[in-house]
Amino acid sequence: MNIILLGPPGAGKGTQARILEEQRGMIQLSTGDMLRAARTSGTEMGKIVADVMDRGDLVTDEIVIGLIEEKLEGDHGGGFIFDGFPRTLAQADALGTLLEKHGTKLDAVIAMEVNDDALVQRITARSTCANCGEVYNDMTKPQPADGKCTNCGGAEFKRRADDNAESLKQRLMEYYKKTSPLIGYYYHARALEPVNGLGEIDEVAAGIDKALG
Repeated sequence: MNIILLGPPGAGKGTQARILEEQRGMIQLSTGDMLRAARTSGTEMGKIVADVMDRGDLVTDEIVIGLIEEKLEGDHGGGFIFDGFPRTLAQADALGTLLEKHGTKLDAVIAMEVNDDALVQRITARSTCANCGEVYNDMTKPQPADGKCTNCGGAEFKRRADDNAESLKQRLMEYYKKTSPLIGYYYHARALEPVNGLGEIDEVAAGIDKALG
């Protein structure tokens, strides 16, 4: 099963992707993670990525599609979770073409529905384990009292510099402008599965599980 997790910054896509990996054996393809890994890989594609990023330029759709294709040619596990891609209608078309080329398809697009006020509260309270990336939240999932990550035991936590109300408003504006049209795109393709993203982590996970069947 191949799915897209679609939702604005702070909707909880990374957290839910990790749950799907654990429960269904799926493989998360996070654009950011793939670019960081490629940059230090030493491969031909990695050298291209490093050169683009070192110049401060935006990574092209062609490069991201190339990285995704490398993953599609490897272990499929229980299917792929696309997180952070596609972001635009052009990228959605490119992903559909790529999947078809590899004899597979997109099974569902999980649209995680949240509201802006809740996102601001969630994001400004967010921190992550510096070692493994486990996400914590001051209100719903505080850092452990013993100061050690429940996932890896790490003792260092960090907050993103742009996890503040003003930066989030800018990121949300960018999302609504470029990415939200995908909701209509995938609704027309009969692939869209809306899920309430405002509940507790387990509640959201249950909603996604029900949508996927």
